[in-house]
Amino acid sequence: MNTLRNKVQLIGRLGQDPEIITFKDGNKMAKFSMATDDSYKDKAGNKVERAYWHNIVITGGLVKVVENYVNKGQEIAVEGKLTNRSYDTKEGEKRYVTEIMVNELLLLGAK
Repeated sequence: MNTLRNKVQLIGRLGQDPEIITFKDGNKMAKFSMATDDSYKDKAGNKVERAYWHNIVITGGLVKVVENYVNKGQEIAVEGKLTNRSYDTKEGEKRYVTEIMVNELLLLGAK
């Protein structure tokens, strides 16, 4: 059962081109937002559609795939785990971020 703990699978489209960050040691990280869609019928029977936005972080060898093949609007599938972190703004406010650390990526289609 340990393999099912903190596991996220999403299919969606990129909200922007990936941001590639290169560290001093040469390692890279890719970051982007991804939208997943959902729909339901309200009490009046009208279809309501909604997009949910997710912060995606990719490290390791998958960054090369993202650099070369992934662009804004493209549909992809990701699998990873949820992570939370906090940081302080320049104004001293504490902010919290939930991200998905990806360990598998599948390119599903063109823009």
